Amino acid sequence: MAGYLDQYGAGDEKRATIIKRLLLLIVAVLVFGALPWYLFKNHGEEGKVRTLLSLLRNHDYEGAYRAWGCTDPKACSYSYQQFLEDWGPKSTADPNQLRILDSESCGSGVMLSVRANRDRQDTLWVEKSTGAISFAPDPVCPSKSFWGMAAHITLGKLRKPFLN
Repeated sequence: MAGYLDQYGAGDEKRATIIKRLLLLIVAVLVFGALPWYLFKNHGEEGKVRTLLSLLRNHDYEGAYRAWGCTDPKACSYSYQQFLEDWGPKSTADPNQLRILDSESCGSGVMLSVRANRDRQDTLWVEKSTGAISFAPDPVCPSKSFWGMAAHITLGKLRKPFLN
């Protein structure tokens, strides 16, 4: 014969198990939902630089200059002659070596490290609002917090396969 208190606390254990599983599910959804966002948040800006590098590889320097954001050369502060000196056929940029090495969101833009040749690496800046490309004002993002830099150093490695 079952005693009066044999089932005492059984509901509490079941409730605690449900709460634990629900919390684990919420954490898993947050982690696996935030990870793709983090990996692809700079996808548009990376695409602009990929287009630039592709045009440079194909020796379409006028198209690359337009991709840089200089659709009207008179209004652009980066002259076509200077662009050719930096990226053209007489520059040190090797079309076979051009690739994006790193991407980091920084304030109103994205900083992208680009390998131009074996010995030259440039940091480019893509403004998020306009999509204009320029050389980055600083080699590293000055407004990054310690935690932001730590996340970029650790989780940023996961983004590398998607850059090229």
